[in-house]
Amino acid sequence: MKKLSFEVGILTIFGHLKDNYRGELKKNYLIVDKGYNSFPTNIPGTLYKKALQARKRLNEILSDIIRERKEQRLKKKDLSGCLLNSRDDKGEVLSDDKIADNIIGVLFAAQDTTASVMTWIVKYLHDNPKLLEAVKAEQKPIRKLNEEGNQHLSWTQTRNMPVTYKVILESLRMASIISFTFREAVADVEYKGYLIPKGWKVLPLFRNIHHSPEFFTDPQKFDPSRFEVAPKPNTFMPFGNGVHACPGNELAKLEMLVMTHHLVSKFRWEVIGP
Repeated sequence: MKKLSFEVGILTIFGHLKDNYRGELKKNYLIVDKGYNSFPTNIPGTLYKKALQARKRLNEILSDIIRERKEQRLKKKDLSGCLLNSRDDKGEVLSDDKIADNIIGVLFAAQDTTASVMTWIVKYLHDNPKLLEAVKAEQKPIRKLNEEGNQHLSWTQTRNMPVTYKVILESLRMASIISFTFREAVADVEYKGYLIPKGWKVLPLFRNIHHSPEFFTDPQKFDPSRFEVAPKPNTFMPFGNGVHACPGNELAKLEMLVMTHHLVSKFRWEVIGP
Protein backbone atom coordinates (compact mmCIF):
# COMPACT_ATOMS: atom_id res chain seq x y z
CA MET A 1 0.00 0.00 0.00
CA LYS A 2 2.84 2.38 0.82
CA LYS A 3 4.47 1.71 -2.53
CA LEU A 4 1.22 2.52 -4.35
CA SER A 5 0.53 5.70 -2.37
CA PHE A 6 4.13 6.87 -2.76
CA GLU A 7 3.90 6.54 -6.55
CA VAL A 8 0.63 8.48 -6.55
CA GLY A 9 2.31 11.16 -4.45
CA ILE A 10 5.23 11.44 -6.88
CA LEU A 11 2.86 11.66 -9.83
CA THR A 12 0.78 14.38 -8.15
CA ILE A 13 3.81 16.45 -7.18
CA PHE A 14 5.98 16.10 -10.28
CA GLY A 15 3.96 14.53 -13.07
CA HIS A 16 6.63 12.83 -15.18
CA LEU A 17 9.90 12.43 -13.25
CA LYS A 18 13.19 10.95 -14.41
CA ASP A 19 13.80 7.42 -13.11
CA ASN A 20 17.07 8.37 -11.40
CA TYR A 21 15.34 11.13 -9.43
CA ARG A 22 12.40 8.87 -8.59
CA GLY A 23 14.70 6.12 -7.30
CA GLU A 24 16.83 8.48 -5.19
CA LEU A 25 13.78 10.19 -3.71
CA LYS A 26 12.23 6.88 -2.75
CA LYS A 27 15.43 5.46 -1.26
CA ASN A 28 16.14 8.48 0.92
CA TYR A 29 12.54 9.08 1.87
CA LEU A 30 12.25 5.51 3.19
CA ILE A 31 15.33 6.11 5.37
CA VAL A 32 13.75 9.28 6.78
CA ASP A 33 10.48 7.41 7.32
CA LYS A 34 12.21 4.72 9.37
CA GLY A 35 14.23 7.12 11.49
CA TYR A 36 12.23 10.29 12.08
CA ASN A 37 10.35 8.78 15.02
CA SER A 38 13.30 6.87 16.50
CA PHE A 39 15.32 7.75 19.59
CA PRO A 40 16.97 11.12 18.80
CA THR A 41 20.64 10.34 19.17
CA ASN A 42 23.26 11.68 16.78
CA ILE A 43 25.46 8.58 17.00
CA PRO A 44 26.65 7.33 13.57
CA GLY A 45 24.84 4.23 12.38
CA THR A 46 21.62 4.87 14.31
CA LEU A 47 18.28 5.21 12.53
CA TYR A 48 18.04 8.84 13.64
CA LYS A 49 21.48 9.76 12.32
CA LYS A 50 20.75 8.01 9.02
CA ALA A 51 17.44 9.89 8.81
CA LEU A 52 19.19 13.23 9.28
CA GLN A 53 21.64 12.40 6.50
CA ALA A 54 18.84 11.20 4.20
CA ARG A 55 16.83 14.37 4.90
CA LYS A 56 19.80 16.46 3.81
CA ARG A 57 20.15 14.32 0.69
CA LEU A 58 16.44 14.78 -0.08
CA ASN A 59 16.97 18.54 -0.05
CA GLU A 60 19.86 18.17 -2.50
CA ILE A 61 17.82 15.99 -4.87
CA LEU A 62 14.84 18.33 -4.75
CA SER A 63 17.12 21.33 -5.31
CA ASP A 64 18.39 19.69 -8.50
CA ILE A 65 14.82 19.02 -9.69
CA ILE A 66 13.72 22.57 -8.85
CA ARG A 67 16.73 24.08 -10.64
CA GLU A 68 16.05 22.00 -13.76
CA ARG A 69 12.41 23.01 -13.85
CA LYS A 70 13.26 26.66 -13.39
CA GLU A 71 15.72 26.48 -16.27
CA GLN A 72 13.15 24.79 -18.51
CA ARG A 73 10.53 27.43 -17.59
CA LEU A 74 7.72 24.98 -18.14
CA LYS A 75 4.38 25.91 -16.60
CA LYS A 76 3.36 22.49 -15.35
CA LYS A 77 0.01 21.91 -13.66
CA ASP A 78 1.38 19.54 -11.02
CA LEU A 79 2.08 20.58 -7.41
CA SER A 80 5.72 21.44 -8.04
CA GLY A 81 4.64 23.76 -10.86
CA CYS A 82 2.16 25.47 -8.54
CA LEU A 83 4.82 25.95 -5.87
CA LEU A 84 7.35 27.29 -8.37
CA ASN A 85 4.87 29.86 -9.67
CA SER A 86 3.36 30.75 -6.30
CA ARG A 87 3.82 34.26 -4.90
CA ASP A 88 3.04 35.67 -1.47
CA ASP A 89 1.16 38.89 -0.69
CA LYS A 90 4.31 40.89 -1.40
CA GLY A 91 4.72 39.30 -4.82
CA GLU A 92 7.77 37.27 -3.79
CA VAL A 93 8.28 33.67 -4.95
CA LEU A 94 8.90 30.79 -2.54
CA SER A 95 12.52 29.97 -1.79
CA ASP A 96 13.88 26.62 -2.98
CA ASP A 97 14.11 25.45 0.64
CA LYS A 98 10.45 26.24 1.28
CA ILE A 99 9.42 24.45 -1.90
CA ALA A 100 11.47 21.40 -0.86
CA ASP A 101 9.96 21.42 2.65
CA ASN A 102 6.43 21.55 1.20
CA ILE A 103 7.16 18.67 -1.17
CA ILE A 104 8.59 16.48 1.60
CA GLY A 105 5.55 17.25 3.78
CA VAL A 106 3.18 16.29 0.98
CA LEU A 107 5.09 13.06 0.32
CA PHE A 108 4.77 12.12 3.99
CA ALA A 109 1.04 12.89 4.02
CA ALA A 110 0.45 11.16 0.69
CA GLN A 111 2.11 7.93 1.72
CA ASP A 112 1.56 6.97 5.33
CA THR A 113 -1.99 8.06 6.07
CA THR A 114 -3.53 6.96 2.77
CA ALA A 115 -1.69 3.63 2.81
CA SER A 116 -2.90 2.99 6.37
CA VAL A 117 -6.55 3.63 5.46
CA MET A 118 -6.29 1.37 2.39
CA THR A 119 -4.90 -1.40 4.60
CA TRP A 120 -7.87 -1.01 6.97
CA ILE A 121 -10.28 -1.15 4.01
CA VAL A 122 -8.84 -4.55 3.07
CA LYS A 123 -9.36 -5.78 6.63
CA TYR A 124 -12.89 -4.43 7.01
CA LEU A 125 -13.98 -5.95 3.70
CA HIS A 126 -12.45 -9.30 4.67
CA ASP A 127 -14.26 -9.22 8.02
CA ASN A 128 -17.62 -8.42 6.39
CA PRO A 129 -18.22 -10.99 3.59
CA LYS A 130 -21.71 -9.71 2.69
CA LEU A 131 -20.39 -6.21 2.34
CA LEU A 132 -17.49 -7.46 0.24
CA GLU A 133 -19.97 -9.15 -2.11
CA ALA A 134 -21.94 -5.90 -2.37
CA VAL A 135 -18.80 -3.99 -3.33
CA LYS A 136 -17.89 -6.69 -5.87
CA ALA A 137 -21.37 -6.47 -7.36
CA GLU A 138 -20.85 -2.75 -7.85
CA GLN A 139 -17.31 -2.96 -9.25
CA LYS A 140 -17.33 -6.02 -11.53
CA PRO A 141 -19.77 -4.56 -14.09
CA ILE A 142 -17.54 -1.48 -14.32
CA ARG A 143 -14.51 -3.66 -14.97
CA LYS A 144 -16.41 -5.74 -17.58
CA LEU A 145 -17.58 -2.60 -19.40
CA ASN A 146 -14.05 -1.19 -19.50
CA GLU A 147 -12.55 -4.46 -20.72
CA GLU A 148 -15.10 -4.71 -23.52
CA GLY A 149 -14.41 -1.13 -24.56
CA ASN A 150 -10.65 -1.46 -24.04
CA GLN A 151 -10.64 1.58 -21.76
CA HIS A 152 -9.42 2.56 -18.31
CA LEU A 153 -11.39 3.43 -15.22
CA SER A 154 -12.76 6.95 -15.73
CA TRP A 155 -13.40 9.89 -13.44
CA THR A 156 -17.14 9.64 -14.17
CA GLN A 157 -17.17 5.99 -13.08
CA THR A 158 -15.49 6.82 -9.77
CA ARG A 159 -18.31 9.32 -9.13
CA ASN A 160 -20.85 6.49 -9.38
CA MET A 161 -19.67 4.04 -6.72
CA PRO A 162 -22.09 4.69 -3.82
CA VAL A 163 -21.52 1.40 -1.96
CA THR A 164 -17.75 1.59 -2.23
CA TYR A 165 -17.72 5.25 -1.29
CA LYS A 166 -19.67 4.59 1.91
CA VAL A 167 -17.23 1.77 2.76
CA ILE A 168 -14.38 4.27 2.44
CA LEU A 169 -16.14 6.83 4.64
CA GLU A 170 -16.87 4.22 7.31
CA SER A 171 -13.26 2.99 7.14
CA LEU A 172 -12.07 6.56 7.68
CA ARG A 173 -14.38 6.85 10.69
CA MET A 174 -13.51 3.52 12.27
CA ALA A 175 -9.75 3.68 11.70
CA SER A 176 -9.42 7.43 12.41
CA ILE A 177 -5.84 7.42 11.15
CA ILE A 178 -5.43 11.08 12.05
CA SER A 179 -6.45 10.70 15.70
CA PHE A 180 -5.80 14.31 16.67
CA THR A 181 -4.35 17.58 15.53
CA PHE A 182 -2.80 20.65 17.15
CA ARG A 183 -4.57 23.99 17.20
CA GLU A 184 -4.10 27.27 19.08
CA ALA A 185 -6.87 29.30 20.69
CA VAL A 186 -6.94 32.69 18.95
CA ALA A 187 -9.20 34.13 21.68
CA ASP A 188 -10.34 33.21 25.19
CA VAL A 189 -12.85 30.36 24.92
CA GLU A 190 -15.08 28.88 27.59
CA TYR A 191 -16.02 25.23 27.01
CA LYS A 192 -18.22 23.27 29.41
CA GLY A 193 -17.23 25.50 32.31
CA TYR A 194 -13.52 25.49 31.50
CA LEU A 195 -11.63 28.55 30.32
CA ILE A 196 -9.16 28.04 27.46
CA PRO A 197 -7.01 31.22 27.42
CA LYS A 198 -5.90 32.80 24.18
CA GLY A 199 -2.61 31.30 22.99
CA TRP A 200 -3.11 27.93 24.66
CA LYS A 201 -2.65 24.83 22.53
CA VAL A 202 -5.74 22.70 21.94
CA LEU A 203 -5.70 19.01 21.04
CA PRO A 204 -9.02 17.90 19.49
CA LEU A 205 -9.32 14.10 19.51
CA PHE A 206 -11.01 13.08 16.27
CA ARG A 207 -11.05 9.42 17.27
CA ASN A 208 -13.17 10.19 20.34
CA ILE A 209 -15.62 12.16 18.19
CA HIS A 210 -15.82 9.43 15.52
CA HIS A 211 -16.40 6.73 18.14
CA SER A 212 -18.90 8.64 20.25
CA PRO A 213 -22.38 7.07 20.60
CA GLU A 214 -23.68 10.63 20.85
CA PHE A 215 -22.93 11.10 17.15
CA PHE A 216 -22.83 7.56 15.73
CA THR A 217 -25.19 4.75 16.71
CA ASP A 218 -23.33 1.61 17.80
CA PRO A 219 -19.99 3.30 16.95
CA GLN A 220 -17.84 0.15 17.25
CA LYS A 221 -19.82 -1.58 14.50
CA PHE A 222 -18.58 -1.28 10.91
CA ASP A 223 -21.71 -0.03 9.18
CA PRO A 224 -21.27 1.96 5.92
CA SER A 225 -25.05 2.43 5.66
CA ARG A 226 -24.81 5.07 8.40
CA PHE A 227 -23.48 7.41 5.69
CA GLU A 228 -26.72 7.21 3.72
CA VAL A 229 -27.54 10.25 5.85
CA ALA A 230 -24.86 12.94 6.14
CA PRO A 231 -23.31 13.17 9.64
CA LYS A 232 -24.00 16.22 11.75
CA PRO A 233 -21.59 19.13 11.16
CA ASN A 234 -18.22 18.77 12.90
CA THR A 235 -18.78 15.13 13.86
CA PHE A 236 -16.94 13.50 10.95
CA MET A 237 -13.49 14.99 10.40
CA PRO A 238 -11.04 12.37 9.09
CA PHE A 239 -9.16 15.09 7.21
CA GLY A 240 -9.52 17.84 9.78
CA ASN A 241 -11.81 20.80 9.30
CA GLY A 242 -11.92 24.46 8.35
CA VAL A 243 -9.10 26.36 6.64
CA HIS A 244 -6.54 23.85 7.93
CA ALA A 245 -8.29 20.78 6.55
CA CYS A 246 -6.10 18.43 4.51
CA PRO A 247 -5.89 19.80 0.93
CA GLY A 248 -5.37 16.28 -0.43
CA ASN A 249 -8.56 14.76 0.99
CA GLU A 250 -10.33 14.34 -2.36
CA LEU A 251 -7.22 12.85 -3.96
CA ALA A 252 -6.90 10.39 -1.07
CA LYS A 253 -10.53 9.26 -1.41
CA LEU A 254 -10.12 8.92 -5.17
CA GLU A 255 -7.02 6.77 -4.63
CA MET A 256 -9.00 4.55 -2.25
CA LEU A 257 -11.83 4.17 -4.76
CA VAL A 258 -9.43 3.17 -7.55
CA MET A 259 -7.55 0.75 -5.31
CA THR A 260 -10.76 -0.87 -4.07
CA HIS A 261 -12.07 -1.21 -7.64
CA HIS A 262 -9.01 -3.16 -8.79
CA LEU A 263 -8.72 -5.11 -5.54
CA VAL A 264 -12.23 -6.57 -5.47
CA SER A 265 -12.61 -7.06 -9.22
CA LYS A 266 -9.25 -8.75 -9.87
CA PHE A 267 -8.03 -10.36 -6.64
CA ARG A 268 -8.93 -12.66 -3.75
CA TRP A 269 -7.23 -12.39 -0.37
CA GLU A 270 -7.28 -13.92 3.09
CA VAL A 271 -5.80 -13.17 6.49
CA ILE A 272 -2.75 -15.25 7.42
CA GLY A 273 -1.88 -15.61 11.09
CA PRO A 274 -3.81 -15.23 14.35
